[in-house]
Amino acid sequence: MEGEELTAQQTALYDRQIRVWGVDAQKRLSKANVLVSGLNGTVAEFCKNIVLAGIGSLTLMDDRLVNEDAIHANFFFTPEEAKHSRSSLAEVYCNSLREFNPMVHVSVEKGDLHHFDGAFFDKFDVLVISCCSLKDKKVINNKCRQRKKRIAFYTVECRDSCGEIFIDLQSYSYAQKKSNGTVECHLEYPSLEEAILTPWRDLPRKTTKTYFAMRVLEYFESSQNRKPCQTSGSDLPLVLQLRKNLCDAQGLDESHIPDLLLDRLVAAGSREHPPVCAILGGILGQEVIKAISGKGDPIKNFFYFDAADGKGIMEEISPASFS
Repeated sequence: MEGEELTAQQTALYDRQIRVWGVDAQKRLSKANVLVSGLNGTVAEFCKNIVLAGIGSLTLMDDRLVNEDAIHANFFFTPEEAKHSRSSLAEVYCNSLREFNPMVHVSVEKGDLHHFDGAFFDKFDVLVISCCSLKDKKVINNKCRQRKKRIAFYTVECRDSCGEIFIDLQSYSYAQKKSNGTVECHLEYPSLEEAILTPWRDLPRKTTKTYFAMRVLEYFESSQNRKPCQTSGSDLPLVLQLRKNLCDAQGLDESHIPDLLLDRLVAAGSREHPPVCAILGGILGQEVIKAISGKGDPIKNFFYFDAADGKGIMEEISPASFS
C-alpha cells in the first residue's frame, strides 16, 4: 500500500494536509475504504470531512426517503428538494459528496447492514454507524471483530444539544511523538457490548452524566420497541421510572442522571442541533483519520459533547481486563 505513490493530481490537491500529517498518512487515506450506515446531520458533517481529506472510497447505506424532517441539520439538500425528492438519503448524499471531491469514489449500497454476512465487511477498513438500535449496533460490531482483518468500528449519535461517539479499534498500534523521538504505542479496545456491560458502580464518580443518560434512553427504546431517537416529552415519566430501576440495580444514585438532562434528551427525539453536528462530525473525522494513518493518540473509547456547558469529554468505559 505505502509503496504506491500519490498521483500528481493527488499531491497538488492534498498539498496542505500532506504538510500536516505527511505523505505516508495521505497514501493510507487514499487506499482506505469507509462504510457509513445511517445518515443524518452529524454523519453529513463527517462524510464531508473525510471526503475532503481524500479517502479512497466511501459507501453509503440508508434506504429512507428524503423528507422535510431531515432538513433541519442537513446541508445536502434544500427544503424544496426535500418536498419533491423521491430519492433515498443515501442517493442524495452520494450525489452531493461526489461534487465535494471527484477524486473520491462515493457509492450507495442498499439494504440493512445488520443483515449482511461477515464477508461483506471485508471490503472496508472503517465502519461508521448511526440511526441504529443498540441491538443492531452490537451485532454489527461483533461481525467486525470476527473478521481476520481489523475493521475500525464507530457509532455516533446526536440528540439535540448532546452527542456521543463510541470507538472500537480492537487491537491497535500507533506512533506517538515524544521529546526523545517517536515511540510505538498499543491499545486494546473492548467491544460496544463489553463496554456498556461495565457495572456503573465500578465507574469513576466523575464519569459524565451524559453516558448514563444515553444508556437509559437505549434501554427505554429497546424495552418499548421504539426506533432510535423515537421519543417525545410524553415519554418522560416512563423514562424516569426506568432510570430509578436501573440505578437501583446498578447501585448508582439517581442524581448522576439529572431530570433536566433526561427531559432535554427525551423531548429532542430525533432532532439534531447543527452546531453540535459540526463538532461531532469534526471529532469523528479526526478519529477516523488517526485510525487510518496510525498517527496521533486515538480516543479510548467514548467522546461526549453537551452544548449546555460547551465541554467535550473523553471517557474510557472498559472492563478491568482492558484498562
